[in-house]
Amino acid sequence: MATDYSDLQARHKAEIMNRDLMITKLRHQLFGLRKDKFGSSGEGLDQLGLRLEDEETGQELNIATTESDVADEVSPKVKPVRRALPKHLPRTDVKHMPVAPCAGCGADLDDTAKTLGEDVMEELEYVPGRFVVNRIVRPRLSCKSCETISQAPMPSRPIPKSYAGPGLLASVIVNKYADHLPLYRQSQIMAREGIDIDRSTLAGWVGRSAHLLERLSDKIRDHVMAAPALFADDTTIKLLTPGNGKTKTARLWIYSRDERAWSGTSPQAAWYQFSPDRKGKRTEAHLSGYTGFIHADGYAGFNKIYGHGKATEMACMAHIRRKFVDIFEAQGSAIAGDAIKRIAQLYKIEKQVRGSPPCKRVAMRQEHSKDILDDLESWLSKQLTHISGKSPLAGAIRYALTRIPKVRPYLEHGFLELDNNTAERAMRPIAIGRKNYLFLGSEKGGKSAAICYSLIETCKLNGVNPQSWLTYALANIQDTKLSDLDKLVPWNYVEES
Repeated sequence: MATDYSDLQARHKAEIMNRDLMITKLRHQLFGLRKDKFGSSGEGLDQLGLRLEDEETGQELNIATTESDVADEVSPKVKPVRRALPKHLPRTDVKHMPVAPCAGCGADLDDTAKTLGEDVMEELEYVPGRFVVNRIVRPRLSCKSCETISQAPMPSRPIPKSYAGPGLLASVIVNKYADHLPLYRQSQIMAREGIDIDRSTLAGWVGRSAHLLERLSDKIRDHVMAAPALFADDTTIKLLTPGNGKTKTARLWIYSRDERAWSGTSPQAAWYQFSPDRKGKRTEAHLSGYTGFIHADGYAGFNKIYGHGKATEMACMAHIRRKFVDIFEAQGSAIAGDAIKRIAQLYKIEKQVRGSPPCKRVAMRQEHSKDILDDLESWLSKQLTHISGKSPLAGAIRYALTRIPKVRPYLEHGFLELDNNTAERAMRPIAIGRKNYLFLGSEKGGKSAAICYSLIETCKLNGVNPQSWLTYALANIQDTKLSDLDKLVPWNYVEES
């Protein structure tokens, strides 16, 4: 029987094509794995200390939330010994004299009173670069006329009955969440100064401070939700699961407001939220009632908040471009390279209009960007017919064609951006921080971290020193009425020279 060589060649050719396609896919996956790999085996942190400090931070946040009167600086379960403050630290006396007339006879205490003694409470404070001790002195005065004893009340403190001053609390928070320095390391640094403060005490301070400052984080949320457009994203973070010492994947979300690109006058703000998972109900809860535009990736969890009378989706061109960049770097694909060049033309227009008012941005985009975007969409559709539908390049093209229609709102609205890079930049501190503390010890610790990140990153966006602002906020928030909290938000703070 004659051999059908043409059929054999066809099968052989198909096998070679399938093999080449598989090789391409595997190379692409290998490239991605190598790119994402980040030396996890080389991290030698004290994981037990990190776990405990975050659990205790969350525990203190829970205690402060449920108790009507915050009575102590640490959990009842963990009571480290309060050690005497070192004698070598410089001390400054801050006297608080009674200002009211004598309660017994109404005489002026300044002229008639004699001092019987005084109460002294030592407060450990941190002035950038050094520790100091403030001696809060409250003389007890006896009226010469009627011998009634008067004394100034104890000034309000961020954490009642704690010797931590607002500057010290601010330093601990900034060191952990801005400079990514775990609490056990901070305890070691203090020990070198002769100051013996247990890590669990520092964790308690962070938790109580986060609870106290949550009202200001809520103010940031309200400001972000009032924007015509916000930037949303999330990132993974490890969360310790109770009982077995293992971790699961939790999330930190960012909702940011930044109007500098179109000369908006509203302050910049970043509001972070923690969730133990990535379920759609999390974003629904975070963005409930929001009706503006949301710059975001294609995460399906956002879908329920889009629609008539709800928010409007604004897709991210950077996500589209990134898929073509990965393919070009892994395979050297000419089509991927051409797609990158076409997208670059859109960004060239955006560079020209950055900082311009919305009307000018719309005019430039309609004149130049619209044709480029139309041509990109048409060109990608044609390329899809010339390549294997199972290749990574085909996947990138299909993703682009799905997302481009949702990029188009930026052509009509000058307050929109071409990408979601604002939110991605706001995630960088999280990425750096998790390399240091590795995981969160509890959901309460995650909430505390979100509050602190909201405050610190909002300060940075507005050019405010987080250390100075936190010191000011912690020193004043106990005596600030709810109706006056706007005075304490970062963008209203003016640092004293």
